[in-house]
Amino acid sequence: MSFDTEEDAVDSPMAARFRGYLPVVVDIECGGFNAKTDAILEISAVILAFNDKGDLEVEQTFFQRVIPFKGSNIEDAALKFTGIDPFHPLRIAKGEKEVFDDMFRIIRSAIKANHCKRAILVAHNAHFDHGFINAATARHDLKRNPFHPFSSFDTATLSGLVYGQTVLARACEAAGIEFSNTEAHSAKYDANKTAELFCEIVNKWKRLGGWPL
Repeated sequence: MSFDTEEDAVDSPMAARFRGYLPVVVDIECGGFNAKTDAILEISAVILAFNDKGDLEVEQTFFQRVIPFKGSNIEDAALKFTGIDPFHPLRIAKGEKEVFDDMFRIIRSAIKANHCKRAILVAHNAHFDHGFINAATARHDLKRNPFHPFSSFDTATLSGLVYGQTVLARACEAAGIEFSNTEAHSAKYDANKTAELFCEIVNKWKRLGGWPL
């Protein structure tokens, strides 16, 4: 990672901490497990920032309900699990391409503001969300996907290491983060709780003397 000026390096704790990458927390609620065939129903992306104390925290949250793409599959079991009705007449949703264009634009702006070179996905069981992002990118031939194509931070793995818990609700409980099972399985709620969990893990590591080295 290189900076245009020395000031950029000094003013970019995010780039320094994560080797030039901006962690962006994502949660996707969908109509099944197959990223290529199943509909994305909701997506949320959380931008993180360091505060004046040097702790990582939530800066802004993007959330959007998504209109299922044409020909997509939606499993009844998935709808029962999430409680989402993709065909509710009062549901405010946008087309998948428009949603991803908007989300990618916001993330690219945050990358630039933090003097980073790219975003890196943070998610709970990150491989799942990563697959849906890559599938949507390919489906709409989207340009300038801001995420690293395969690297990610998986909070299921990290919380298993730190707290001995891999389920999001239990990991949050172990980390002292309030978690409501009635609000869970909304992309916005789960993304924000995953973001809080990731921040707590990063900040805990710093408190223990792990960063800066």
